[in-house]
This record gives sequence, structure tokens and C-alpha cells, in this order.
Amino acid sequence: MKELIDAIKTGNTSTLAAPGVKVYAASFTQIGNTSLVMVRTEAGKQLLAVGESDLYDQLNGEVVDGAKVAPLTHENRLTLNQFLPYTAPQAFGTQVATMGLGDRLGIASPGHIQTIRGRDIRPVLAQQSIRELALTGRTYEDVLDAAAYAVFQEGYKDGYGADGDHLKKEEDIEYALRLGFTMLTLDCSENIDNTIETLSAQEVAAKYEKLPASLREHYEKRYLETPADVPGAALNYTREALQKDVLIYDAAINFMEAIYRKYIATLDRAVDFEISIDETATPTSPEAHYLVANELRDRGVSIFSMAPRFCGEFQKGIDYIGDIAQFERELASHAAIAVHFEYKLSIHSGSDKFSVFPLIGQYTNGLFHIKTAGTNWLEAVRVVAKVNPSLYRRMHQFALDHFTEATAYYHVTTDINAIVPLSEVADADLPNYMEENNARQLLHITYGLLLQAKNADGSKTFADEFFHTMAEQEDVFAEGLRHHIGRHLELLGK
Repeated sequence: MKELIDAIKTGNTSTLAAPGVKVYAASFTQIGNTSLVMVRTEAGKQLLAVGESDLYDQLNGEVVDGAKVAPLTHENRLTLNQFLPYTAPQAFGTQVATMGLGDRLGIASPGHIQTIRGRDIRPVLAQQSIRELALTGRTYEDVLDAAAYAVFQEGYKDGYGADGDHLKKEEDIEYALRLGFTMLTLDCSENIDNTIETLSAQEVAAKYEKLPASLREHYEKRYLETPADVPGAALNYTREALQKDVLIYDAAINFMEAIYRKYIATLDRAVDFEISIDETATPTSPEAHYLVANELRDRGVSIFSMAPRFCGEFQKGIDYIGDIAQFERELASHAAIAVHFEYKLSIHSGSDKFSVFPLIGQYTNGLFHIKTAGTNWLEAVRVVAKVNPSLYRRMHQFALDHFTEATAYYHVTTDINAIVPLSEVADADLPNYMEENNARQLLHITYGLLLQAKNADGSKTFADEFFHTMAEQEDVFAEGLRHHIGRHLELLGK
């Protein structure tokens, strides 16, 4: 370590090396009199600061051989943000494509940065829902810390975002914004009436007639008497369809406006405000999309993006299921509506939808927001299958045993009986499980159960060995992400 510290003191970055120490040379930077670099020892990743300054003084750590060794704590991350603004998240607005990368493990962002660097798209590295935090045992502080340290590690200065994803409750919104999240995805599912689609036309009409006359008059005048004029969108309102849309979405629109006025409009900084209406029982028609967007504009609610529920199925970790010709027709209208209202179309559960990526890139003219998450976990599982087959086999069997429990959190059409039995697969062939849809979804939706599983003595059943394996194989993991996420970006035109 002393030789490394001497090299840092002289600024000779070509000799940044030491036995038993991995040096992340891309992180090397100088702030005032302090040289700072990230290293990894047996104790894990740490910051190494040489040369006294305000930064040196404010970092918490132990002084060794005249250098300060600072652990990657939350407090030290805040200090890093103060002195190196590029390590803090930012809002991007509507004029650049963005990709939410959803690093559930806190170890994928270096690979994400390597993949996205130099492309015409910006990463939202920190992206988690409250559900995902509960399933992984993490906090929003953990999520931001991991993203910021990855940005420092890679020396990435082009900006990244932080998304409080699929938030429904005001206390969660306050929590994310208080910590400095720069994007908020408002999940409106609890304000969307999913029972309407199950009603007959007569029942819909009867329920609609119970709404205040002024409300009915407002919607009928705007959407039945006045034709919608959106270049590139095919919009055809009927009385019955409008009645359904009003019953389904009116309360949600009020919720969107209330959250915007209370939390977004009052902020003294920029936040990318996304509306999610994709967690619904039925697809969002272009007419419904236009109605929601038009009402928001009329109320002065400015948004960054909107995520409709597209026709077909966007299930976790596998390709699009559905009629691609219908998807293309409706996508054209959805994209035109987003252009008309000057926000980005957002695609949720966007991992691995390879068959429709070219269409998304085409119809949005390359200006979109797309969310991925679980596919990064699956790439980590692929690494485990390659290098630690014993661990993979135990994880796979546990996932099979607890699959039904996991389906409480995710909608999938997995047929576990179609998965080749572990006993019939040689170690060398275990990574092939990540190529088969049923096995992918099996491992995809059980991530929380696997990471949280404990032995009788309270020790982690899988997590400690899993993270140790991934730390040893971080370069292999990053390479896998460059290939897999890179394929997403190439098909999207990026």
C-alpha cells in the first residue's frame, strides 16, 4: 500500500498498483491538494485520499502511511457529492433519451456506465420502487450511495439520474425527494378503477350518470364535441368508450394534479416527473392516453414522461408477448401524443423486449424513457452459474420451492414444469438456463426471497456467498452487462 500512496503523491497514475490491491484508475482525481482514488482490498472498496485539504478533512476514515482510507459510507458519499458535483444525480428533462437501469444489487452501475458511455442516451442509475427495497432489504440511501460511488469509480461525468420508482404514498414521495432523488415516477394504480372493464355497457352508463353533471359536461364537450387533433395519432372517441375512460381515470388525474402541486411545483430544483398508468387491468388506449395528457395540460401539470400500459404483455425478463402489428399501430399514436404534449413516452418492464425495440426507437424518434431492472439481476445469476455452479444449483432449487410465494409480487406466465430438471443439466450448461423464458422468470421474480433467505442460525443462506462471488467476478459481470444492455441500446437505435 505504501508504494501506491507514494505513486499517488507524485501523481504518477501509470504506477497506481499494489500487491493485493485493485486500483480503479478511472476514478483518480485531484481536488485542491488532495488526490483521490478508489481501491479494493480484502476489506472491500474504499477511497484513498492523499494530501490535506477540506475534502481530506471531511472524509471519515483511518490514516495509514500518510493517507486517509475512507470506507464507502453514506456520510462519505455526501462529502463526495459536495466536492465532486458529477457524483450527485441530476434531472435530464425531455430533450434527451434516458434509460432507467434499476440496479437492485448495488453492484451493476459500473457495467451500466461502461455500456452507456458515449451513447446518445443518459442513465438513471438509481431506480428502485418501495417494493424492491423491501424485497432486497435496502434503503433509498443505499441506492443513491451505490450509484454515486459507481460514478466516481468509473470517472463518469456526463450525468446520471435517480428515480423514486412507482411511488404511491406521500410519505415515500417525501422520503425520496428529501434525499435528493431527481426523478419521481408516480404510480396511479390505486386511483385507477380496474372494475370498469368488467361492467356491461348498461352498467357503465348507469355508473357514469351518477357523476356530477358538470363533470360529465366537461368531458363530453372536450372529447365528443371537439375532435382531437394530434398529427400521427388515430383517435376516435365514442360515447361508451369515453364514459369508461372517465370512470377509470378521472380520480387518477385528480391524484396526479394534487401530487404535482404539493411536491413538484413547490421544489426549488428540477425533478423529472413521470406519470405511470401502466399498472392497470387493461391496456391504455390512445384515446385514454390523450385524455389524461390533455387534462393534465389543462390543469398546468408539467410532466417528463408518461407510461401507458401497452397492448400485449410486457412481462418481466422476457420478450414482448402479443400482436406486434397491433403494438406498432398503437405505439405510433402513443408516441405522437407524447410529442404533441412535449414529454417522453415511457416504456416500463422494458427489459429484453428485443422484438419491439426497433419500433420504439423509430416511432419516438429516439426520444424515450425506458425502464429495465431485473435483467441485471439475471446477468448476475448467469455469472454465478458460470463460476459457482454449486451456489447456482442451490439458488435454483430454492427458487423452485418458493416460486408460488414470489408470484404474489409479479404477474408472469411461467410454466415451471417446462424447466429442464437440475439433475439433467451439467455444470457447464447451467448458464443456458438464462436463455430459456421459464427459467429466466423463475429466477427473476424470486430475487428478493433468495437475497433475504436465512439459515436457522440467522446467517444468510445465499446472499453472502453470492456477493462474494460477484465481487471476485466484477469484471465478468460488467462484460455481461455491456453485452446484454448494449444489445438493448443497439436495437433501440442507440
